[in-house]
Amino acid sequence: MDINQLESAGPVSSMGTAIATGNPFPVKIECRDVKVFYGAKQALKSVDIDIRENQVTAFIGPSGCGKSTFLRCLNRMNDTVASARVSGSIKIGGDDIYDPRIDVVQLRARVGMVFQKPNPFPKSIYENIIYGPRIHGIAKSKADFDIIVERSLRGAGLWDEVKDRLNESGTGLSGGQQQRLCIARAIAVSPEVILMDEPCSALDPIATAHVESLIDELRANFTIVIVTHNMQQAARVSQRTAFFHLGTLVEEDDTAAIFTNPRDERTQGYITGRYG
Repeated sequence: MDINQLESAGPVSSMGTAIATGNPFPVKIECRDVKVFYGAKQALKSVDIDIRENQVTAFIGPSGCGKSTFLRCLNRMNDTVASARVSGSIKIGGDDIYDPRIDVVQLRARVGMVFQKPNPFPKSIYENIIYGPRIHGIAKSKADFDIIVERSLRGAGLWDEVKDRLNESGTGLSGGQQQRLCIARAIAVSPEVILMDEPCSALDPIATAHVESLIDELRANFTIVIVTHNMQQAARVSQRTAFFHLGTLVEEDDTAAIFTNPRDERTQGYITGRYG
């Protein structure tokens, strides 16, 4: 499904059901009893969470609490770590992503990722965008690639800034522009989910504001999961927030509830700055 189709489709879940709590957004990612081990060390303990379609879910918690480890479970990035072992069930749109029959390359087309530090390829802006569509066979003609490039850069709020520089290197852009280029590269293959691991930590306040505004716009078409150490950022950009501590998902709720009326004293302690 391309971005234009997504825009007209609205918040319709491939799982077909809304959650029982009255939240109108259907479940997109269903995680049950997810555990992660690095060798003998358990990094993540029995995580259960439903992540809703067309919402931004923020993972917060102290350094080393397991939030980035869990994020990497959602597109099987932990597969690249030799000592890592993941158990439990993660379903995206009803598909068990750890089923041996799942093509991991195709999974990562469905679940895009934006990293902490902008990492454009040392290629032109144009080539950065068409890399994914080319390897996944989404488009073959120059005309099709041109459409994808413009659509993706517009989606990332970058088109007007770079439309006359498409043959210049992506590494020559400013830090904030590079991060938006990486977001454009991610959405070029029309993923269902976008994962963001501290996407603003290397950016200045103005660039951060651009990316946060972009995240709010993108949730109309994508399910977004963001890891952030910045609690103010989580409060600004997310509709749901999950708090992790020492490898445990302590609680997950509407963002307003987490920040104003958390159920667990560990969440309260983190929110109020008693530890972090």
